[in-house]
Amino acid sequence: MLGDKILKLRKKQGLSQEQLGEEVRVTRQTISNWELNETSPNPIQLKLLSKALNISIDELLDNETKNLLEQKVSKTEELAGIIIKILKAIGIAFVIFFLIDIIALIFFMAFRIKISSEVESSAVTVCKINDKKYVIEFGSNNYFKCENCSNIMAEELKEFVDFNNIDNSIKNIEQYFKDKDGTCE
Repeated sequence: MLGDKILKLRKKQGLSQEQLGEEVRVTRQTISNWELNETSPNPIQLKLLSKALNISIDELLDNETKNLLEQKVSKTEELAGIIIKILKAIGIAFVIFFLIDIIALIFFMAFRIKISSEVESSAVTVCKINDKKYVIEFGSNNYFKCENCSNIMAEELKEFVDFNNIDNSIKNIEQYFKDKDGTCE
């Protein structure tokens, strides 16, 4: 109770009822009545009493506001911790998503380069038979051109061309000209 607390704090401060009464501007009898829980100090007296006893009014009255504030701060800190964890998870998910996008883009570009290089691969070879020069061009996209070739020779050469294997095609063309007593450069 309030009276017990005033008595305990007064004795702790080493004050008599009369000395405390002077600081609070009341009589010794008023201090005695408070300590016996017969009367209670008014708000102005509570303020002076809290200063004289070096204690807050809330602590003097055993108000639970300090505990409530501590609970609210604790809950606020807990909520902030949860929010930080959520934000970290979102950040990690964003970084992972970003990395997956970059890896997918790299694979896409590599695959695209591979396809485009396959489409665009081509070769040119120059061959001769009896001092007549033939320029043969072909590519993996079924492109074929033979400069100075007759239609028959062009059709025969096309049969030796493997549009998916340029190196093998060049060997086949060289063999074709070698069989006809020609050469290729």
